[in-house]
Amino acid sequence: MKFFLDTANLAQIREANELGILDGVTTNPTLMSKEGVKGEAGVMNHYRTICEMVHGDVSAEVFSTDFDEIIKEGKKLAAIHPNIVVKVPIVKDGVKAMKWFTDHGIRTNCTLVFSAGQAILCAKAGAAYVSPFIGRIDDSGWDGVQLVEQIVRIYKVQGFKTQVLAASIRNPNHIIRCAEAGADVCTCPLEPLLGLLKHPLTDIGLAKFAADAKKTE
Repeated sequence: MKFFLDTANLAQIREANELGILDGVTTNPTLMSKEGVKGEAGVMNHYRTICEMVHGDVSAEVFSTDFDEIIKEGKKLAAIHPNIVVKVPIVKDGVKAMKWFTDHGIRTNCTLVFSAGQAILCAKAGAAYVSPFIGRIDDSGWDGVQLVEQIVRIYKVQGFKTQVLAASIRNPNHIIRCAEAGADVCTCPLEPLLGLLKHPLTDIGLAKFAADAKKTE
């Protein structure tokens, strides 16, 4: 399973990259705004900087839900860097646009997916990635990881090549369960990723080793 960082924060991307386990980055308008990135030129430059820092795919999201505008925005984003994947929402014109992008050699990430039916449409349109938002599904009282399992199963049965990118990750357990479910990619903030390092028995063991080391001085 690949690890993507869901952020526009350059310091966090650098930290995750230095761990040697970062495979890519996903972003959205909310994350860009959070980092104070403003204006089309500012957003484009920020994406370019991220692409120069990361060797893998970088999802860059369109703002529009109209076909012509999605195409216009997506072409600009794709021109930034070869690693850019255009992130498109699962709406009617979004599906139409993803098919257009596929036919013209531009990779897409179908976002805001909350059902298996939506995931099927993404795959049929040729999306490179589908992004089920498991944390938001959990918030509504359902189990988001079950949707990941269902999509993985459907894609395997139907032979779809679209990669399942588990998004809206809230904690380390989400990452582990998505790995068990067969997700191809997991995208999350830095905190849940670093949370995989933590275990109380590791802390106890390190403290014991440190205490025993002092006895040998």
